[in-house]
Amino acid sequence: MERNLKLTIAYDGSAFHGWQRQQGVRTVQEEVETVARRVLRHPLQVVGASRTDAGVHARGQTAHIHTTCPIPAENLRRAIGQRLPADIGLVHVADVPLGFHATRDARRKLYRYRIHNDRRRPVEGGRAGYAWHIWVPLDAGRMQAAANVLVGRHDFAGLASAGSPRWSTVRTVFAVHVCRRFDTIVIDVVGDGFLYNQVRNMVGTLVEIGRGHWPVERIERILASRDRRDAGPTAPACGLTLEWIEYPPLRSYADGT
Repeated sequence: MERNLKLTIAYDGSAFHGWQRQQGVRTVQEEVETVARRVLRHPLQVVGASRTDAGVHARGQTAHIHTTCPIPAENLRRAIGQRLPADIGLVHVADVPLGFHATRDARRKLYRYRIHNDRRRPVEGGRAGYAWHIWVPLDAGRMQAAANVLVGRHDFAGLASAGSPRWSTVRTVFAVHVCRRFDTIVIDVVGDGFLYNQVRNMVGTLVEIGRGHWPVERIERILASRDRRDAGPTAPACGLTLEWIEYPPLRSYADGT
């Protein structure tokens, strides 16, 4: 009998060329598929919800696999998880309706960005590889004021990098929270989906405002012009983590594809 398995996956993106399978480079999707095929003993595709870029981390990436293997989900989690490389963790495996699709059915995603805002290097606090180091002081209050303008349904063309064409550049951002925790600034962005490098470009723009280079009103100009040149630099991938992905209740899915 055919089954649909929902996987929750965590990984350190430092040594990966992103999630999506690409020839000649190491990717998370290929590593998971290789191990899953070995355990399940049939051809398969691991369909991921979010195509995280090279160097981006995840704590709550979601994927699904179709299989006819009868092994219980928890046993499969252990069998697959213990064979994965050390920089990938299989957090959870569950049977879901056949109609569930990890990519198409995602409602909201939370990306978290960490900035180490101190003269000391991140390695001194055990944060090397997981935060963008900015030496100059940042004003988190100004950054939050600018972030508030990003909330809502907008055309985010001015905050998207070239390289991943989409039929529309309109997206909904439900919340952007900027919070200082001692020497770390944490930026949480919740949206229904994101354009290529959108979150990292948002962070780079907020940093320019936080350091006083630009006024808070710069965000309005970027949204109105839809011109990437008006926005800030692309923040480094190392500070970004996909925290979670939200789906409709499983009972709302039809039992079929």
